[in-house]
Amino acid sequence: MRAIQYYGPGDIRLEEIPEPIVGPGQVKIKVAWCGICGSDLHLYHGVMQGATPSATEPHPVTNETLPIGLGHEFSGTIVELGPGVDTTRLSVGDNVTIEPVITCMQPTCPACSTHGTRNLCARSAFIGVSGRGGGLSEYVVVDQMLAHVLPPGISLEVGAMMEPLAVGWHAVKKANFKAGERALILGAGPVAILLLEVLRVFKPGWVGVSGRSKKRCQLAEQHGASAVFNVATAGVDVVSETLKATDQLGADVVFDCGGNQATMDTATAAVRRGGTIMNLAVWSTKPVVDMTTLFFKEVALANSVIYADDHPEMLEALGQGRFGDLSSLITRRIPLEDFVEKGIKALINEKDQHVKILLHP
Repeated sequence: MRAIQYYGPGDIRLEEIPEPIVGPGQVKIKVAWCGICGSDLHLYHGVMQGATPSATEPHPVTNETLPIGLGHEFSGTIVELGPGVDTTRLSVGDNVTIEPVITCMQPTCPACSTHGTRNLCARSAFIGVSGRGGGLSEYVVVDQMLAHVLPPGISLEVGAMMEPLAVGWHAVKKANFKAGERALILGAGPVAILLLEVLRVFKPGWVGVSGRSKKRCQLAEQHGASAVFNVATAGVDVVSETLKATDQLGADVVFDCGGNQATMDTATAAVRRGGTIMNLAVWSTKPVVDMTTLFFKEVALANSVIYADDHPEMLEALGQGRFGDLSSLITRRIPLEDFVEKGIKALINEKDQHVKILLHP
């Protein structure tokens, strides 16, 4: 089969490799669509420490060395069941979305043995980042627990966006966000706009979004933001505008999807007393945190890491029609051959023009 293989930074190849063989408790997926994620951009520039193996050192969970398959935001159709698969839940022909997080699943692991905390396993890996194949291939084999059936009427294109949507769902749940509360989202990238869609499911009183891209700010407006602040425009003051919209109280929850000093400072000033700052970003630098202000405002500073057992509830909401038109966030559809030139490089050089680029193996 054809598959994108990662040999190292800047060395990504489309190759013919053997089709994977389904094993006990596994399902074989014919991949329909796979999205490009910020993690793929990081891998293009350099390895992800702890997540990516090297050519000589295997990943401790997958036991694989480079090259590995790429792609972790994907959907497809089940074409084969391995022995022991729960046929009351999964069948050949089912359209599924894949939860790509692989953990140790040992009974002695506190994270894996507790509902809702598998994302905290100290030995986490990802399909398409650490080994076990990837969504940028014609077929992939996954453990049955990682395959989730899409609700009737949901396209496989939208199914490929469930992984980043689950990131937003997990953050909103972890923030204990309640109907009528007011939120501020810092950043207007793909995760931020999908987070906006999640917040709409929870019926917010007001949601502001700040970003730097004209196109992404326009998409935030289209997807129901109460106010959008383009901070690339001179004179835009996110804090004062947020206070004005919230009766000078501030946002109940500020979701930081930017992960830089400016967003940390904005979050600290814009959150209400007794509110919550929820960080979703992986920081490349160590922030300066104004703990004195957070202390006297009694602000909870929290983090949300990917997702854990969130897909079933989220997919139920999707099937009930509680989300908007997620397909409008797809800005390009390309074949595997164009992964680097029209995928990776487009997200680097034409960042303002794209939200989600999908590939069709």
